[in-house]
Amino acid sequence: MSTVATSVESLVLPSEVWARGRNRLAALALAGWVASLPGFFADPGRFAQSYLVAYLFWLTLPLGALFFLMVQHLSGAVWSVSSRRIVEAVSGVLPVAAVLYLPVALSLHRLYEWTHAEIVAADPVLRGKQVYLNPHFFLVRAAFCLVVWSLLSLVLRGWSVAQDRTGEASSRKAVVWSAAGLPLTILTVTVAAFDWVMSLEPHWYSTVFGVYLYAGGAAAAVAAVILLLLTLRRSGWLTGQVHVEHYHDYGKWLFGLIVFWAYIAFSQYMLIWYANLPEETQWFRTRTQGGWTVWALALAAGHFFVPFFALISRAAKRSLPWLGAVSVWVLLAHYLDLYWQVMPAFHREAPAWHWLDAATLVAVGASLGLAFWRQLKDVPLAPVADPRFSRSVEFHNV
Repeated sequence: MSTVATSVESLVLPSEVWARGRNRLAALALAGWVASLPGFFADPGRFAQSYLVAYLFWLTLPLGALFFLMVQHLSGAVWSVSSRRIVEAVSGVLPVAAVLYLPVALSLHRLYEWTHAEIVAADPVLRGKQVYLNPHFFLVRAAFCLVVWSLLSLVLRGWSVAQDRTGEASSRKAVVWSAAGLPLTILTVTVAAFDWVMSLEPHWYSTVFGVYLYAGGAAAAVAAVILLLLTLRRSGWLTGQVHVEHYHDYGKWLFGLIVFWAYIAFSQYMLIWYANLPEETQWFRTRTQGGWTVWALALAAGHFFVPFFALISRAAKRSLPWLGAVSVWVLLAHYLDLYWQVMPAFHREAPAWHWLDAATLVAVGASLGLAFWRQLKDVPLAPVADPRFSRSVEFHNV
C-alpha cells in the first residue's frame, strides 16, 4: 500500500507547475475570445461559420477519445492502462464543450437555411423535412447529445480517479457503462453530424456521413493523445509508465483509423458517384470544382496517402519524433477536412480564409485545453490503483 501511495505522489503535478500551465492556457483563451468578439459584432455571419468549424474540430477530439476509452474498457486492454488518465482527461472536457455549443445555438438562423420560414415555404423538399428540421427539435437533439457525452465522460473518469483514492475496483462498472455507452455515443454522434454539418445543405443526404465524421475525429483524437503524452514526456512525466511499446500501439491505432477513415470516405464518394443522383452528387460537385478542386485532391493525399505510408513500417511507429510529426500532420488534415465539409456551403467558388478562422480556433481550443489541464490538478497522471497498472507498465510488443 505504501508503494501505491508513493507512486501516486510521484505522478501528481506540483502546484507551481500546474499553475504555470493554467496561466498560459488562460491567457491564450482570453486572447482568442478577445480577438473573436469584434468579429461576432462586425460580421456575425462569418463568425458563425468560422466558429462552427473550430467547434467541430475541437469537439471531435474528446468524442474520439471517449470512443477510444470505451473500446479499451470493453476489450480489457492492458497496454493502454498506464496512459488512460490522459485519455480520460481529453474526453473529460465534454461538459465544457457542451457549454461552448451556445454560440452555435444562437447562430442557427445564420447557418441553416431551413430555419428561414420563407425558404421552407418555397421548397417542397424542405417542407417535407420540416417535422425533423425545425429549430426546437434541433436544439432538443443537440442538448440530448451533449448531455449523453458529458455524462459518459464524467462517470468513466470519476470512477477511475476515485479508484486511486479508495482502491475500490471500478473496472466492471466501466465495462457495463461502456457496453451501453459505445453504441449510444455512435448513434448520437451520427445525429449531431447529420444536424450540425449535413443540414447545412439540407437537400443532400448520406447514410454514412456520421461514420465518416467520427472516423476522422477518432484518428485525430489518437493523434492528440500521442502529442499530449510526448509533451509530458519531454517535461519528464510518464517516462517510465508510457514507453516506446505503448507508443507503438498508439501508432497502430492511428494507422488503423486513418485507413478506416479512407475506406468510409471512398465508400461514400464511390456510391454517390455510381448512383449519379442529382440530390446526392451536388455536395461533391461543389467541393471538387473551382477553388475547391485542389483542396479535395490535397485532402485525399494529406489525410490518407501521406500518413499511410509514413506509418506503415514498424520502425515508424516506434520512432517518437516521427510519430509526433505524423500526429501533427493528422490533426492538420482533420481540420482541413472539416473546413472542406462546412465552408463550401457558404463559399461555393473557392476557400475564403478569414482571420476569424484562426481566432475562433484559438478561443475554443484554449478553453478546452484549460478544461483538460484542470482535470490533471491533484490527481496522478496515471491510474496507479488499477490492478492492471503494473502489467501495463511492463507491456512489451511481440
